[in-house]
Amino acid sequence: MRYDLVIFDNDGILVDSEPLANRVLAAYLTELGHPTTYEDSLRDYMGAAVHRVHDVILERTGRLLPPDFDDTLHARTFAAFDRELEPMEGITEVLEWLVVEGIPYCVASSGSHERIRVGHRRTGLDTWFEDEWIFSSEDVGKGKPAPDLFLHAARSMGVAPGRCVVIEDSPRGLQAAVAAKMDCYVLSTLTPRDRLTGATGYFTEMKELPGLLV
Repeated sequence: MRYDLVIFDNDGILVDSEPLANRVLAAYLTELGHPTTYEDSLRDYMGAAVHRVHDVILERTGRLLPPDFDDTLHARTFAAFDRELEPMEGITEVLEWLVVEGIPYCVASSGSHERIRVGHRRTGLDTWFEDEWIFSSEDVGKGKPAPDLFLHAARSMGVAPGRCVVIEDSPRGLQAAVAAKMDCYVLSTLTPRDRLTGATGYFTEMKELPGLLV
């Protein structure tokens, strides 16, 4: 099926940020007295907005995170991005292919607008995305796994949900796409496929994507 809109997740799809961000998060939570491994962080928080971290810690421990948790986490994450962040291997070629084919695309991320733009500037992907093609969970009342963000992106881009395809890497993102009644192809390198049920299909390298989108 040739789609009318490709909706990309950002972290782990456009920019190779998941390893960096989850190491920072795990280290910070551990520092605050909430022992967390990198694998724990991927399992519990990958693909979610930062408010989920607050919710999970409160539920598990009955303790609130510090008032400056978000600001400190973002500062540490952005510092790691500035030092090490790279675009996902092969994503530029995918974007070039979409432009040649005339297939519209956008990004819809659980991350903040600031986080998206910091990552794009660091990796040079800012040249590929107009401001009106960037959507964040900040724009809607509920982030992933609710469908609101993807539906908002489709509506803003003027495309019916059934004509959209979502490119994701997390169970929460996949759940949001399914709830939005959109096809979803999942990069299955950081999450076992048994946690990614319901996907339209899977891929392990970006070069596989064009063949899935036509």
